[in-house]
Amino acid sequence: MPHQPGRPTPLVRAYALASRALAPLAMRRVRRKLAAQGVTSERMGERMGRATLPRPDGPLVWFHAASVGESLSILRLIQHLGEAHPGLNFLITSGTATSAQIVAARMPSRCRHQFSPLDSPAAVARFLDHWRPDAGIFVESELWPNMLRGAAARDIPLALLNARISDRSARGWARIASTARYLLGHFKTVHCQDTRTADHLRTLGCEQAAMGANLKAMAGPLPHDAAALDALNAQIGARPVWAMASTHPGEDEVALTAHRALLAKHPKTLLILIPRHPERADTIARMIAQSGLSHTRRSVGEDIGPDQIYLADTLGEMGLWYRLAPIVCLGGSFVPVGGHNPYEPAHSGAAVLHGPLYANFAQAYAQMDAAGAARQVPGADALGTALLALIEEPDDLDAMQANAARFAAAQDDRLADLATDLCAALKLG
Repeated sequence: MPHQPGRPTPLVRAYALASRALAPLAMRRVRRKLAAQGVTSERMGERMGRATLPRPDGPLVWFHAASVGESLSILRLIQHLGEAHPGLNFLITSGTATSAQIVAARMPSRCRHQFSPLDSPAAVARFLDHWRPDAGIFVESELWPNMLRGAAARDIPLALLNARISDRSARGWARIASTARYLLGHFKTVHCQDTRTADHLRTLGCEQAAMGANLKAMAGPLPHDAAALDALNAQIGARPVWAMASTHPGEDEVALTAHRALLAKHPKTLLILIPRHPERADTIARMIAQSGLSHTRRSVGEDIGPDQIYLADTLGEMGLWYRLAPIVCLGGSFVPVGGHNPYEPAHSGAAVLHGPLYANFAQAYAQMDAAGAARQVPGADALGTALLALIEEPDDLDAMQANAARFAAAQDDRLADLATDLCAALKLG
C-alpha cells in the first residue's frame, strides 16, 4: 500500500512558517522577472493564487510542471486523456513566462494555463479554493510542501510523473529522510523515468515508486510550420545541413570548431545554430563574426542565403529545425548541464549526436546509442569527424535516421497504459 503522509515533520512546519513570512519578498522578485519578460500585472497575480480565468464546469485535472520541457511533455498525455474521457477538463500550471507562451499555443481542447502559485500557504489556498481540482498530477521533481499539504487537506488525489532524482539529490534527501517520506507519501502513484530514481525513492520509503514511461519519450514530434519548412528547404537546396541545438555558453565554440573542419572538405555545408536561450544571440553573432564565418539570423527575418551559418534565435520553432536538419547535435551535453531531450529530434527522424555529459537523460541516451539512433562524441574534433563521416556516407546517415525514427515510434505504445494507470489511481473518468 502507498505510504500515507502522516503528520508533518518539524522541518515541514518550519518551512510553512518561513514561506508565509517570505512570500512578499519572493513575489517582488517574481514580479521584476515576469515584467522584464512582458507579462501583464494581472497575470502576475496568478503567482499569488489569484485566478484570471473561471473554473470550468465538471471534473478538472490539474497538471503542475516547472518549465518549458516539463510543460510540453504532458500535452500529448492530456490530449489522450481528453479523447478517452470527454467530460474531463484540464489546467496546466508552470512558473516561467516562456512556458506560458509556448504552452498557450499548443494546448489541447478543454485545457487552460495559469502561472503556478508561490508555495506559500495563502497563495496555495487561494489557488485551490478557486480551481477545486478533482486530481493533481505533478511532473518530475515538483515537491512543494504547501501545495502537497493543501491538496491533502482538500482530499485531492495526487500522482507524480516522470520523477527523476540524481545520486547527489538522493544523498541530500537521505539526510532528511522523514521529511522525504512525508512529502512523497502524498502521492497515490509515482512513475519514475529511470530505474535509478525508482531505487532511490524506494530507499527513501516511497513504496509506490515504480519504473514508468518517460513522458518526454511519448511527446511525439514537435509541431512545425509546413510553409516555413518548404521555404527554408528551397533556400538550402542541395547543400549538406546539420544543426547544433540548445547550446549553452561554451558549446557554440564546439559547434564553430566542428563546422570549420567540415567546411574544409565540404565548403557549402550549412550549420543551423540554435541557442537554448535566444537572448544570447548577440553574443553568439559576435563570436561567429570573430571566427571568420558568415551568418544570417532568423529573428530579424533574414533568409539563409549562401552564408555558412543560420542563427536560429527564436522561440517555439525547434520542430522546424529538427525537420530541416538530418543530423542534430544536442547541446547541454558538452558542458555540465545534464543534457537535453533526445526524443524530440528522434521523433522528427533526425540522427542524434551528443556530448558525454547527459546525466539527466542517461538511460535514454544509452538506449538510443545502443539502437544506432544516436552517437556520443567527446568534443569538437570528434564532432567534426562524425559529421564528415555521415555526410560522406549517406547510407549510414539514412540508417541512423531510420533507427532514430523507429526508436521514437516504439515509445508511443506506452501512452495508453500510462493513461489507464493514472485514471485508476486517481479515480478519473
